[in-house]
Amino acid sequence: MIIILGLVILAIAAVLALAGIFGNTGSAHTVGGAFSVFGHHMTGSTGTLFLFGIIVGAAGMLGLGLLLTGARRTSRRGLEARRALRHSRSETAAADKDRAALVDQRDAARTEAATAGLERDAAAEQRDGLLRTIRRVRSGSPGTRSGEPEPGVDEHEPEPGVDEHESRWHLMGHRAGRS
Repeated sequence: MIIILGLVILAIAAVLALAGIFGNTGSAHTVGGAFSVFGHHMTGSTGTLFLFGIIVGAAGMLGLGLLLTGARRTSRRGLEARRALRHSRSETAAADKDRAALVDQRDAARTEAATAGLERDAAAEQRDGLLRTIRRVRSGSPGTRSGEPEPGVDEHEPEPGVDEHESRWHLMGHRAGRS
């Protein structure tokens, strides 16, 4: 707003100065003669003419000052906006880096949990196979001692007449399972 006001005042002062100069050229308009601006005749001494020149010059300087002040403010706002943008971009980059680190940690935790689950399942399968082998050996079944099941026997099916939990605790040495 200040820039526009400064430009308007500067333009008016320039038009007045140019009208005074070009409207009073030639031998008919000497300093001692009549002086006219936009058809308005000004009479008086050269001091009055000089006073009008000072007023027009001051108006021009005021317009120029307002113009430069507005330009300085605009450039300062632009500088502050660029700084804020740079700061915002650095914060965004830091947030993206933190988010990526958290995603990596989450993925590593998921992988670790999945690996632990697979290891737990494999250990449970191995334990169950050993328990079946121990039961066969104690019961005197003709299975092999290498841990391989008898042909035609499903190794996942519990033995008939034996409670799976009781026999496991009993085989592991747990005394509370006995009656």
